[in-house]
Amino acid sequence: MTLRSARPHTPDRASKAKQVKDALSVARGPSPGRHTRPRSPALPAALLLVAAFAGCGSTGSGIASKTPAQALAAARTAAVHASSVHLASDLHEGRVRSMVDAELASNGGHAQVSLLGLTYEVIRIGDTIYLKGTPAFDARLSRSIGLRIPQGRWLKGPADSGPLARFAGITQLTRELILQLRTAGPLTKGTTTTIDGQKAIQIKDSGKLYAGSLYLAAVGQPYPLQIARHGRESGQTTFTGWNKPVTLTAPADAVELPG
Repeated sequence: MTLRSARPHTPDRASKAKQVKDALSVARGPSPGRHTRPRSPALPAALLLVAAFAGCGSTGSGIASKTPAQALAAARTAAVHASSVHLASDLHEGRVRSMVDAELASNGGHAQVSLLGLTYEVIRIGDTIYLKGTPAFDARLSRSIGLRIPQGRWLKGPADSGPLARFAGITQLTRELILQLRTAGPLTKGTTTTIDGQKAIQIKDSGKLYAGSLYLAAVGQPYPLQIARHGRESGQTTFTGWNKPVTLTAPADAVELPG
């Protein structure tokens, strides 16, 4: 997916700091003693892809001697301070399949999502969201919000309120990365391997519904490179294009919905 045109907007330092602080508070999870059930990849599309993993790196990324928990903290810190990433995911739970292809940046994102036979495309630029779906998706959305949706047209609305706000989550860089890096069970270090031409360290994780691995870059920043899961929940998520420019274009002639 290629995004062109439009000048990227860089949020101010205070806004970015607040994003990171809020995201890391999410990553710490619930208080000890409270039980939470890991979210499934079959959740509604705006809440997709909560993959639970942690990681460790190798010489060059500065985390070779760290414990898995310390490495996870280093990976989270590197990820939430990144300016952009390309995330691609293909996940399964039984017969349910969800696919996401998203380019995410600090000022917005562009994602194509498919779930339960429904497909849509979403673009967020700052506080404005644009949404376009297949006829089946439009029909479902129309019933959900009680408004007639013109088929084949882009919809426009506020990203933080109104009927389209529920789809903004997948376009939020910091939020998505933190959700991807949550853990589900005990962590162990795996082997050193190569992912997409990059040296990587495997971290094994095991939950009630899956067993899998997170691969962290062993050279440079300890960015996540790939998540692989096997079991009742299975599939793969890849992370590429860290800190590369992402340009977002507002669709022309979008139909504006009330906030």
